[in-house]
Amino acid sequence: MDQLFFHPKIVHLPMALAVLMPLLSAGLLAAWWTGALPRRAWLVAVALQLALVGSGVVAMRSGEHEEERVERVVAETRIEAHEEAAEAFVWAAAAILVLHAAAAALRREETARAAAAVAVLGTLVVLALGYRV
Repeated sequence: MDQLFFHPKIVHLPMALAVLMPLLSAGLLAAWWTGALPRRAWLVAVALQLALVGSGVVAMRSGEHEEERVERVVAETRIEAHEEAAEAFVWAAAAILVLHAAAAALRREETARAAAAVAVLGTLVVLALGYRV
């Protein structure tokens, strides 16, 4: 029976990353801003945000796959609300991934740092949406 439900096991990764990303992104931006770390260190934030989005998609797909079995125990309206919240979470995380990548790709230092700062703020939105899920 334990192997039948993959969704509860996979959801921990995107949720943990949603909690950690505001701290990690802010720390990397501060280190970049002060010169303690080179600009390329921001790629760590990009990679972790990508992991958040990827694992979020896997969690969503596994939830959709297991939905029929769970509906026997949980009201369909609650499952639908959970699914809609999860979609908003993953879409927002993907949008913030674009900001993370833009900060890494932009050539002008001031513009790149500004994009990174907005990305850091965006991670707080993703965290709030993750809590809602």
